[in-house]
Amino acid sequence: MQTGAAVIIPQPAGARQIGVDTVHQDQGTWPCLWLLHGLSDDHTGWTRRTAIERYAEAAGIAVVMPDVHRSFYTNMVHGGAYGDFLHEELPRLIRSFFPLSAAKRDNAVAGLSMGGYGAFKWALSCPESFQAAASLSGVMDISARFQQLRTQEPDSLRRETLTLVFGDRDPGGGPDDLFPLAQSLGGKAPPLLQICGTEDFLYPENLRFRDHARNCGVPLEYREGPGDHEWGFWDREIQTVLAWLPEQGFGTGNSLS
Repeated sequence: MQTGAAVIIPQPAGARQIGVDTVHQDQGTWPCLWLLHGLSDDHTGWTRRTAIERYAEAAGIAVVMPDVHRSFYTNMVHGGAYGDFLHEELPRLIRSFFPLSAAKRDNAVAGLSMGGYGAFKWALSCPESFQAAASLSGVMDISARFQQLRTQEPDSLRRETLTLVFGDRDPGGGPDDLFPLAQSLGGKAPPLLQICGTEDFLYPENLRFRDHARNCGVPLEYREGPGDHEWGFWDREIQTVLAWLPEQGFGTGNSLS
């Protein structure tokens, strides 16, 4: 089926935009941030709700924002194979359209809420593909979320969504669970940045994953502060992510002039 993706490519050499700091290239390929949306959004969410285009221009990176609907970036039991789409088809297709580097050091992934889960899942499932990954207000404990919705919100849309994705089985302990993924990699995982607001309803499970990942030796940096599950927080903290990524070596494997 047809789907969409929003792509930001920095201005080419010689281009000027009033009021925007830009990084220009004459040749070569761009480092890329794969930026994932939340449950109620689509591929336009980040560009409509934040200034990600301006931030990416100043950072000199490309940004790819795919649409995966309400799939939790997973091969759904009752739906599409969105995990395969994200991990295999999307990078191959996007790189055939745009001059994006395929080098590990030039690729990072981040997302918010459902997309925070998707970012960590992608990075922990394919550590050879990413230099670093970041989660903003992520759904960190998919098993606990599944159990809570099944018992407390049995007729809700969110419960129906998880049933379409995972069927009637609890995803805990399997390949869709961040906890065993983190444990299996330990110190071999790419650097992770986890950010959550202290007023966020997902704050408790973010703390659980933080403690688990650290106990497993995962190179995880955790930050928190006042904030809820809302775009003002994410617009501010995506700038934190963009400042953190170069510290992890992101963007050093390309051939920009």
